[in-house]
Amino acid sequence: MLDRTSLVLTIIGGINWLLVGLFRFDLVAYLFGGQAATVSRVIYTVVGIASLWCISLLFRQRVGSRRYEGE
Repeated sequence: MLDRTSLVLTIIGGINWLLVGLFRFDLVAYLFGGQAATVSRVIYTVVGIASLWCISLLFRQRVGSRRYEGE
């Protein structure tokens, strides 16, 4: 559950950075009152923590599929 939530938050952050890079438009700042607004800073922090968590996904070994077919 934490892995998926972190991945979704990281994707949202990536889309926001794409908008900043292409159009100089920060969607989070626009929606929540600017980059210095408390809510915006909390969102940036949560997305950053989620991206740090996603680093651990690179180093985990995959466990086989949990589906049992034909057994």
